[in-house]
Formats: sequence, structure tokens, C-alpha cells
Amino acid sequence: MKILIIEPYYTGSHKSWSIGFKRNSSHSIKILSMKGHFWKWRMHGGAVTMANEFHSLNYKPDLILASDMLDLSTFVSLTKRETIGIPIVLYFHENQITYPWSKTDRDIMKNRDNHYGFINYTSALSADFILFNSNFHMNSFLNILPTFLKQFPDYNELETVNTIKQKSNVLYLGLDLGKFDKIKTKKTKTPLILWNHRWEYDKNPELFFSVLKKIRSKGVNFSLAIIGENFSNSPTIFDSAKKDFKNQIIKWGYLNSRKNYAEWLCKSDILPVTSNQEFFGASVMEAIYCNTWPILPKRLTYPELIPRDLHNTHLYQSEKELINKLTWALENLSSIRKNKLKFISKRFDWKNISPIFDKTLTEVKEKY
Repeated sequence: MKILIIEPYYTGSHKSWSIGFKRNSSHSIKILSMKGHFWKWRMHGGAVTMANEFHSLNYKPDLILASDMLDLSTFVSLTKRETIGIPIVLYFHENQITYPWSKTDRDIMKNRDNHYGFINYTSALSADFILFNSNFHMNSFLNILPTFLKQFPDYNELETVNTIKQKSNVLYLGLDLGKFDKIKTKKTKTPLILWNHRWEYDKNPELFFSVLKKIRSKGVNFSLAIIGENFSNSPTIFDSAKKDFKNQIIKWGYLNSRKNYAEWLCKSDILPVTSNQEFFGASVMEAIYCNTWPILPKRLTYPELIPRDLHNTHLYQSEKELINKLTWALENLSSIRKNKLKFISKRFDWKNISPIFDKTLTEVKEKY
């Protein structure tokens, strides 16, 4: 089967997922993409550019797999002669209705933030089938839709929520975990705490660094590796933290080399996560595969990714519990280094996920 992936925001996890599926699928896959910049403009104008690119392809796929960053209703209206008869599957990496917006975003201040969520809504209506990257993501999106629609003055079309629900399912993100198997590195003498997420407000860096300050004040020793993708408008807490933790930091900043990134994950000991938003958690699953000890909030997607019998050990419900679990891990370094947790993430490797994707998309095509 010939599949066309349409990704207007071709960077980060969106890019990794597209490439990973293409490499591991038994189907023939072509990727139609745009640079991963200006996400709001991609959601507004990307559909027009993608439609023009599609016209020039001279390529008729058996199925189209589009990302949530595409305004699918606009794309379909501009390509209706060519796409008629082709099933379209929409894959939600994230959505703009339940995504926590920054209070300083100018669209929030001008009450324009609903528009991007509405694009997600109409795209879901336009799709023949919808996939979410976690149960948490699917349920939170479907549960908030009635409230989202009721804020408009009339003709709220609440029955469309059930229409969307009937064609929705969950298919976890695939990860290229095999690259970590080749890494050989030594642990440092001092326990190494890792941050490998985007440097964004929704990852709650304020709580992360606040907790580290409280633990340091107790005289507990640790080192820091603060990596992950960062941007010119990253939260200012990172600037102050670089000064505050200058004696603990042994690695700071984004790592362009995947090999270098993998090496630092394998060197690290503990991954305390403070995120306010997580629809899957690729960076967390990568770190766990490298046997980094996770301490995660008991909310968002984490409870479904971590085996239930490990919840008490690795999930926290308050800042106090986070501090206690992190302090224990730092003071019991030899114990946590003996634990092998990579099995938690292994089920998300593309070798295990791609056959499920292939089967699911084949069934969509056959039913269409």
C-alpha cells in the first residue's frame, strides 16, 4: 500500500515519528513536509502550501496519514478532485484545546487562542479515521470538546463529538530505541540528574529547579545535565538556573548529535519530571530505556506508560513526595543503578509498533 504522510511541522518528535515509520513500515511511504518553524502559521497556511505541493507530486497514494498540525478541512477542499476516494487518517501528536497555553502568549491576551483548537476540531471531523498517541490524549480531547463548543453563541453541534469519538482510537508513538543499544559509557561518581525535554513553560522548569534548590540546601550532592531542544524565547528560569547551579552543571544546552544525546542519557541516573503537559512522553521513554530512574507525576500520560506495580515507586502526587523520592534516589545510588527498567520503554520501539500501525492502516483502507 502506498501511504503519503503530510507533516507541515517537520521537526522534533513529528519528524522523528515520520522518518521512523517510513523506515520500519512494510508499506511504501512518501513524506510531504514543511520546515518545523512558526507553528501557528503552519496551522493557518500550511494546508495551502501542502495542497500545492500535493498537486505537483503526480502521486496518488492509497491512504493519506496527516498530522494534527494540518488544517485538514482546508487541505481536502483544495485537493478534492485528487483526494476523492482516498481514506485520510489524522494522527494527533498534540492538540491545541487541552494544551496549556503560556499566559504571556499574545493570542491568549487577545482572546484568539480558540482558533487553533477549532482547526483541530474541524480536522477531526474531516478525517475518515483518527489516531491519538495515548489514551490520556484521546480521552482529554474528547472530554473537553463539549465544553469547548458550548462557549460559542449558538449551533454548537454537540452531536459531532460522538461522531469524532466513533472514529477515534489509540496508537502509541513509535521510537527508534535501537540506537541506544550501541552506546558504551561510564557512570559518574556523583549521581547525575537529567533534564532532556524541550525548554518550554509547559514542562514546568520552575518546579524542577525549585525542588533541586531545596534538595541542595539539605547538603545532598548531585550533578546536572540540562539538555533538550531550546529556543530563543525559552523561559528565563533557564538563564538564572545556569548561574544558580554552576557548580552542579556538567552539561548544558541542546545536543545536535544523536549519538552525543544518547551518551548523556546513558550516563544519567535520575529523571525527575515536573511537566504540566505530556500527551505521550518520548524523551521520558528514551531516558527510561537507558535505565535512567524516572520520578514522574501521577497524572497526564505517565500512569498508562508505567506498569501499575511500579506506580508507588516512580509516581508522585505532590511536591513533598517528589522531593522525598528524589532524595531517596540520590542517597541510594548503587540500588537504583542495579535496576533494569528498559523493558518499560521497549514495547514502544518501532519493531513492536510498526506492525500495529501497518495492520491498523490496512484495515482502514479495506473498510473505506
